[in-house]
Amino acid sequence: MSSLKSVWKFSRPHTIIGSVVSIITLYVMSNGDWQSAHLLLLLKALVTGITCNLYIVGINQIVDVELDKINKPFLPLASGEMTISTARVIVYSCFTIASLLAASISLELFLVVTSSMAIGWAYSCPPLSLRRHHLPAALSISIVRGLMVNLGAYRVFNSEMNGSYDLSGDILVLTLFIVTFSIVIAWFKDLPDVIGDRQFKIKSIAVLYSPIVAIRAGQLILSTAYSLSFIYYFLDDSYNMVLAIGHILLFVLFQVNMWKV
Repeated sequence: MSSLKSVWKFSRPHTIIGSVVSIITLYVMSNGDWQSAHLLLLLKALVTGITCNLYIVGINQIVDVELDKINKPFLPLASGEMTISTARVIVYSCFTIASLLAASISLELFLVVTSSMAIGWAYSCPPLSLRRHHLPAALSISIVRGLMVNLGAYRVFNSEMNGSYDLSGDILVLTLFIVTFSIVIAWFKDLPDVIGDRQFKIKSIAVLYSPIVAIRAGQLILSTAYSLSFIYYFLDDSYNMVLAIGHILLFVLFQVNMWKV
């Protein structure tokens, strides 16, 4: 049980949960047909997404062990719960599984998944180490989480289930929102890490300017994204009350939380 707990912590559960919710949502948006043949496609897509995700967060922890001893000492590599050799086995296994499963579904998904893992590698690993400056770091996360996950997975589901590559208005709004949201994620996730980032010369917005600048800049950008989203759903001909009111409620909750920080 302790080994499983270490692997779960190593997987960065919040990112796994986000990937699972994204993939299921895109599946439903593509068709919503729960036939057994399509469920197999969904299952393969979920395993592909989870292993791809685990590769990206795993390679980051392998590279950042010393940094995580300051910023995130609870992670299994930083705390000594897991060895580097075990982490490498997990990461390489996930890379292989994600690549093979994606290839078994379609060439397009294979290209999306391998490109995502390549960006994940470039984000963490030298000589590129894109995470060392907030601009390439935010761009990397927004490309993978925003464009590749949403457009890539939706196109694959839509083509496999419907034989179509058309993109609906909803998927375009979702993609633009998550691209923006991912930029804010890149800024906000560095807020607790100022001490270690400063010591290791990582140029996050919180280090270069201040945590309050990162918070207010992210608040402004995400507030704009929320506003444009619910305006779109109010003005759209096929007015969707759930999405319109849902975005407004989330916007209000976001503002309440932001001003409590």
